[in-house]
Amino acid sequence: MPSLAKILIIDDNPKYLADALPMYGYEADAACDGVQGLKKLSNDDVSYDLVLLDVMMPNMDGWETLRAIRNNKKYSSVPIIMITALNEEQKEISGLKFGADDYVVKPFILPNLLARIEALLRRSNWAKEQQKTASVDLKFAQEGEIEPLTAREKEVLTLVSQGASNQQIAEKLFVREVTVKTHLNSIFKKLKVSNRTQAVLLAMQMRLIES
Repeated sequence: MPSLAKILIIDDNPKYLADALPMYGYEADAACDGVQGLKKLSNDDVSYDLVLLDVMMPNMDGWETLRAIRNNKKYSSVPIIMITALNEEQKEISGLKFGADDYVVKPFILPNLLARIEALLRRSNWAKEQQKTASVDLKFAQEGEIEPLTAREKEVLTLVSQGASNQQIAEKLFVREVTVKTHLNSIFKKLKVSNRTQAVLLAMQMRLIES
């Protein structure tokens, strides 16, 4: 049975996660510091879907490793969840600014981390599908003028482009899920498309939202 995803754990004490993740369908590989982690990421024969990166490590800490990953074009887009014992808001902001996708503070509850992993992989897979679709000539060339989107419709479409579900959009914008569906139907009608992917691609082409 194929794994849900291949995850690289960069941590000087990776045993807990390395043992736990396979129990939930993930393939886990481990590196005990940033130097080893970068070597594994640079291996042409292996591809990772996500990185769990500890902050406090010998030789090369998590911040240095994060910068090195994001500065290398080959694997700069790999999703990264930072794991640290530092519960400081400024540290979290710095991590996200440097390019981390999410942030978990030790001691963490495993179901919480698993939920974050699942959500991040879902967003990553959505982005990959967008790129695949964008590489093909769009079949939905538009005729005539496009009716302008409202500010709220642009907000909804921007969140869609980030891989958010209708429920997540509703929570983010403090509206009901049925309201999100209404906005999406209006967006599809205005852009003359039939699904979310087409709407996002066309909106990016027309610079209605940022890519």
